[in-house]
Amino acid sequence: MTRYVRNMRGYGPNPPDPKWPGGAFAAVQFVVNYEEGGENCVLHGDAASEAFLSEVVGAQPWPGMRHWNMESIYEYGARAGFWRLHRMFTEAQVPVTVYGVATALARSPDQVAAMKEAGWEIASHGLRWIDYRAHSEEDERRDLQEAVRLHTEVVGEPPKGLYLGRTSVNSVKLAIEQGGFDWISDTYDDDLPYWLDHDGHGNAAPPQLVIPYTLDANDMRFATPQGFNSGDQFFSYLKDAFDTLYEEGRLGRPAMMSVGLHCRLIGRPGRAASLRRFIDYVKGHEKVWLPRRIDIARHWMEHHPYMAPALRPSRMGRGEFVERFGSIFEHSPWIAERAFALELGPAHDSAAGLHNALARIFRSATEEERLGVLKAHPDLAGKLAAAKRLTPESAKEQASAGLDALTDEERARFTDLNTRYMQKFGFPFIIAVKDNTKESILRAFEKRIENGREEEFATACGQVERIAYLRLKEILPS
Repeated sequence: MTRYVRNMRGYGPNPPDPKWPGGAFAAVQFVVNYEEGGENCVLHGDAASEAFLSEVVGAQPWPGMRHWNMESIYEYGARAGFWRLHRMFTEAQVPVTVYGVATALARSPDQVAAMKEAGWEIASHGLRWIDYRAHSEEDERRDLQEAVRLHTEVVGEPPKGLYLGRTSVNSVKLAIEQGGFDWISDTYDDDLPYWLDHDGHGNAAPPQLVIPYTLDANDMRFATPQGFNSGDQFFSYLKDAFDTLYEEGRLGRPAMMSVGLHCRLIGRPGRAASLRRFIDYVKGHEKVWLPRRIDIARHWMEHHPYMAPALRPSRMGRGEFVERFGSIFEHSPWIAERAFALELGPAHDSAAGLHNALARIFRSATEEERLGVLKAHPDLAGKLAAAKRLTPESAKEQASAGLDALTDEERARFTDLNTRYMQKFGFPFIIAVKDNTKESILRAFEKRIENGREEEFATACGQVERIAYLRLKEILPS
């Protein structure tokens, strides 16, 4: 048995209506990353200088040395960039969420006071602005605990949200284990919030609300190769993203847009103007909600509280799986038995997903095995139906097309066709009756009986798969 922990399905083709306040077509959420003073620096006990997200594109760490230019670039963000952003957002009366590195906040008391006075949400951005990918799980856990402690001490209350950013494979799991977060944002995988409770992140942990973040609508691309070279490019990209989401929302699929900002990057005068233009552009639209992340979290908890799916095939044990899905392919539990050993994951917890897994087994079976599945199907309106010996699935399906209430003439016609078809092909006529009426079934019967065996065998197998899918749609989300 192999279980795949990544979720490639998400909401699928039918995302929920977020029901944004005021019927907004889009929620636009601005994040100010406050990292200055928490970056890699030998003064902070780190082994080398910072090399990430600065004006020095392609910078390398200086082991054991202070990088004076790098430090001063970061200091600009605290000394000048922050205040430019603070004035811009407070004058526009747009609230923001701050991703605050705990050690950076501790070194910037004036900025923290200004954030609080403006009513900004101050979320946790970890203890230090460092890369955790190579840290041990225990070291990262210890830093997260200290981040929450120091944040609470500096800000006056514990953080309700968390975005670590430079994560390890353990970061999300540790955040859920830590508890106390109304939301976390260390994912980039959706345009809407969602509840995380899948395998690989601790089955015993409570469900965690995730508000996905962004690396594309983000000023960090001013500091990366092939990123934004000018404020016009930044504004144009944000405008296109917003326009797309706004139009989709107008057409009935509202979503959210995150905008990631850094004091030392967008806070520079040559870039700040583009942000101001975008804020003014967004505010020029009526159906827009401009929340903090905590506001989104509270809204989602109220309107979309966690609800555990009734059936989750990828989490079932073998016995339960085969018992529940062994009859999807008529009298052929071996298909479910073999499918259980596939690489199942969250993507298989839908009708289409599980059908794909079961159909793979059916398609890769020998011709003799597939013939056995065909022969396991009953005649339409045949002897088994008359004797009420159909499986519950088949009985329900045949009744849906009125095959349980035939006239004597209709029954004689079905009997004749069944007999001729079986004599010619060696297996019963199979059709997804839910897709048909009594009349269309008879027309298909008379047409297909003229097929050659190879063509009809393939047609019958396709109908077997269709029947299985329709059965799954009744018990799993589509």
